[in-house]
Amino acid sequence: MTDAANQTSAIRALWGATHPGPTLVVTVLSLALGLAAGVEPARLVLLVIAVFAGQVSVGLSNDAIDGARDAAVGRTDKPIAGGAVSPERALGVAIGAVVVALGLSLPLGPGLLAAHAIALASAWAYNAGLKSTPFSIAPFLLSFGLFPSFATLSTGMPVLAAPWATLAGTALGAAVHLTNVVRDLDDDRRTGVRGLPHRLGARASVLVAAAGIVVGALAVLLGSGVTVSGLVFFAAVVAVAVVTAVLVGVRPPGRAVFQLTMFAALLLAAQLVVA
Repeated sequence: MTDAANQTSAIRALWGATHPGPTLVVTVLSLALGLAAGVEPARLVLLVIAVFAGQVSVGLSNDAIDGARDAAVGRTDKPIAGGAVSPERALGVAIGAVVVALGLSLPLGPGLLAAHAIALASAWAYNAGLKSTPFSIAPFLLSFGLFPSFATLSTGMPVLAAPWATLAGTALGAAVHLTNVVRDLDDDRRTGVRGLPHRLGARASVLVAAAGIVVGALAVLLGSGVTVSGLVFFAAVVAVAVVTAVLVGVRPPGRAVFQLTMFAALLLAAQLVVA
């Protein structure tokens, strides 16, 4: 294999270790919130790239720290656990991505720099060990609660997001954590991970996530002013949450329940953007 091919393969492996799906979703959400907040184009570009770099750092550090644990449960689909990239290299790139994320946040003002630094520190703390404690949800509440303020702090007149938007972000973070972990509960238990969802159990975690999403949607509806579009989004969130709760009540949580909860979370994110 040529050097160019080796380099391409290494880049592909690193990208696969960033958790590409969540990384892109959060990046696109930052773009949508920035557009909704009226962030100027040049500042918006900086914001989106900064968020992307930050998410790359979070994903890479997660898989780098969990490399041995993932390998122990046979997660060879993950590049680090499968040996396609070393934990040391992934961690080095992750640290570089943090520097880029904060460096690009700096021109947007001290408010955004502080908010982004807190959110990234929170996410890294989760990766480094908080995931195995009863407080595993705390980094998600903090980071996602701050996230709507990324856009408003990037404007020419920086302010924190409205309290209802912060509450919606917090609810979204709770749902992401409680639902995403459900898929890996058994593997996590085998390797000693005992976060909040593991203590609650799959069924309770999904129900709490669905209820939180409804609370977040209600906060957006009432906080931003009741409109036809707002009512449509709220009704859609409630409908999906109810279907999820019914499914969880009649059978053990499976892939369909996970997908429904994530769909409700995406609806909440869209409602937050258009509010």
